[in-house]
Amino acid sequence: MTPGWSIVIPAFNEARRLPSFLDTVVAYFEGRDELYEVIVVDDGSTDRTSAIVEARRLAAVRVLRLQPNAGKGAAVRAGMLAASGAYRLFADADGATPIEELKRLEPALVAGADVVIGSRALVDPGISVTARRHRVAAGRVFNWLVARVGLEGVADSQCGFKAFTAAAAGRLFEPLATRGFGFDVELLLRARAAGCRIVEVPVTWADQPKSKVGVVRHGPGMLWQIVRARLRIGRHR
Repeated sequence: MTPGWSIVIPAFNEARRLPSFLDTVVAYFEGRDELYEVIVVDDGSTDRTSAIVEARRLAAVRVLRLQPNAGKGAAVRAGMLAASGAYRLFADADGATPIEELKRLEPALVAGADVVIGSRALVDPGISVTARRHRVAAGRVFNWLVARVGLEGVADSQCGFKAFTAAAAGRLFEPLATRGFGFDVELLLRARAAGCRIVEVPVTWADQPKSKVGVVRHGPGMLWQIVRARLRIGRHR
C-alpha cells in the first residue's frame, strides 16, 4: 500500500537533536492511524546518528546513508526520490518547526496545491516565531535578494518545512542540482518554471541552538548557488 505521507529528515551529525524530534514525528503519525514512512537521510555523519535511529527499531522509519557528506540539498533530494508517499514533507532534524504544524500545510495540498511551503515571515495570530534579531534581519535581506532573481511573492524561501505531492516531488527533485543550503531557491524556481501551484502558509518556528547555517559562514556561498541555479533554469527554459 502507498503511504499517505513520507517524512524526509536530512541529518548531519544530529545524534543529540534528532532523537527527540523523531519520537514526536512517530507519535504524531501513530496518532493519525494511517500508513506513513519516515526517511532519515544521514548525510555523511561522523557521530552515531544512524546507529541511534536504527537502535529504535521503528517499523516505519528507515535510514538512507550518503557518503561522504553531500550537502543538505543533496540529502533532501535523495530522500524525496526514495520516498513513496502520496504526499511528501521534508523537515529539519532540529525540530525548529513542530511536526504538528503539518496540519497547516495539509489542507492546501488536499485542495490542489502542488507545493506548500511553511513560512516564518507571514503573520498569523495563531503561530509563534522565535528568532534572534540578527537572523531576522539577515533573512529579510536574503529574501529581498532572492526576489531579484525571480522568486517574487515568496516571503520565506528558506524555512525547512515544505510539502509536495508525489508528482511534484518527482518532477522537481529529479533535476535539482544545488547540493548546499541554497537548494530551496532552486526548488521553488523550478516549481515556478514548471507551472506548479505554490502556496505559502505561516508556521510556528523556534530558533534552535547550534544551527548548521551561519549568516556569515554560509551566506555568500548560498547566494552564489542561487545565481548559478537561476542561470541553469534560464538556459533550460
